[in-house]
Amino acid sequence: MFQHISENLARDPDYLDRLLTESEASTFIGFSVRALQGWRVSGGGPHYVKIGGKAVRYRRRDLIAWAETNLRRTTSDQGSEHV
Repeated sequence: MFQHISENLARDPDYLDRLLTESEASTFIGFSVRALQGWRVSGGGPHYVKIGGKAVRYRRRDLIAWAETNLRRTTSDQGSEHV
């Protein structure tokens, strides 16, 4: 899912903390912008930053952490609580 992270970190030490737009974040995690928007309303999605009352940004670090909380070993695995 998150290929080449170590390569990007070697070139850009701020890679994980750089703020991404909704579109960039959706591409990074492979879900639509609408999915991100829905998770912001209902909860359960990745942490985000809201700037100036309207602008929404995501850090790669938070997107990866959110994906990690959703890892499962079996279909009966309930997983951990969302961060």
